[in-house]
Amino acid sequence: MKPTDNSPPSREDAEEAIRTLIRWAGDNPEREGLLDTPKRVVNSFDEFFAGYKEDPREVLSRTFDEVGGYKEIVLLKDIRFESHCEHHMVPIIGTAHVAYFPNSRVVGISKLARIVEIFAKRLQIQERMTSEIANIIQEVLEPKGVAVIIEGSHQCMTTRGVHNPGVSMITSKMLGIFRDDPASRTELLMTLNRPTTLGL
Repeated sequence: MKPTDNSPPSREDAEEAIRTLIRWAGDNPEREGLLDTPKRVVNSFDEFFAGYKEDPREVLSRTFDEVGGYKEIVLLKDIRFESHCEHHMVPIIGTAHVAYFPNSRVVGISKLARIVEIFAKRLQIQERMTSEIANIIQEVLEPKGVAVIIEGSHQCMTTRGVHNPGVSMITSKMLGIFRDDPASRTELLMTLNRPTTLGL
């Protein structure tokens, strides 16, 4: 049964699509070793792309006003993520560094990692993922500034195409004070041991 326009296919449709790909690759989806592969792949997709089912605004909605007068950078480094390239549907593995300069509210640090995970668990390009994380934090928390720096290894170029392993891609998004105030940006980048011109 074909889904109607804009409606998601059924699990059965998804599993049949995997059987088609197995046949296209040259194997037999009915042989013993592959009988349960369509089910396993669809289960994996549930995990790989769980970010579509979550609302990042809700994750950031619980904040704390009592910060004891803290008015400095909040930085969470080395948040590991696993995403998938939207062009080839192969993994992007990397780390994200997320910082914000509180205005009047702070959020639990685990929520910053959760925001990275939500956007990572979607079909992505790294540039957009970097902007999406920064923009949602700026929108919901309304801090003085947000900075997101992502380093990713893209298997679309390490395991196929140019086959160039060991290459990492760095993207950054600076908003507010991190964009406009060189001293704040320099403080952040020195803490991360990054070139102080990054993000300009």
